Amino acid sequence: MIIDFIIFGILGTLAIASALVTISTRHPIVSAMSLVLHFFMLAGIYLTLQAQFIAVLQILVYAGAIMVLVIFVIMLLNLSKEEHHTIKVIPVKAMAILFSIGFALELVTIFLTNKPTQNSLSPNALQNGTAEAISKAFFTSYLVPFEAIGLLLLAAIIGAVILAKRRINQ
Repeated sequence: MIIDFIIFGILGTLAIASALVTISTRHPIVSAMSLVLHFFMLAGIYLTLQAQFIAVLQILVYAGAIMVLVIFVIMLLNLSKEEHHTIKVIPVKAMAILFSIGFALELVTIFLTNKPTQNSLSPNALQNGTAEAISKAFFTSYLVPFEAIGLLLLAAIIGAVILAKRRINQ
């Protein structure tokens, strides 16, 4: 029990650190790679919470597919020549300070008003969150919507290929 808490704390700290690197760096590739690290840390957190299916989806969908898409967009935009935008620094800093104070006040309010209680899971919570139980639900009760989403994604891929081919031919 205590080892799960320690692992959760380490993964949570690394997730926060990788998220800060993602939003603070100016280099897009470093930002994308730290976002991939963040997705892996979230998958580890899901594993400590006994949510195996969500952890696998986190890695496959976000760290795999979405980040490949982000890397391709970065490559297509050709960000080698960075455009210099003139941004007023003082309003941005004022907004950052204002939001930070509001967020800190909200955290203090949450921690002072909520008393920690022992929440108990339902007896079959561990069985409902497994990949086997979710796949049984997908392929029995929700087969038609599952197939419809597959066809919708196929149509989107075909449309993207047609648009990309049209752009290349011009």
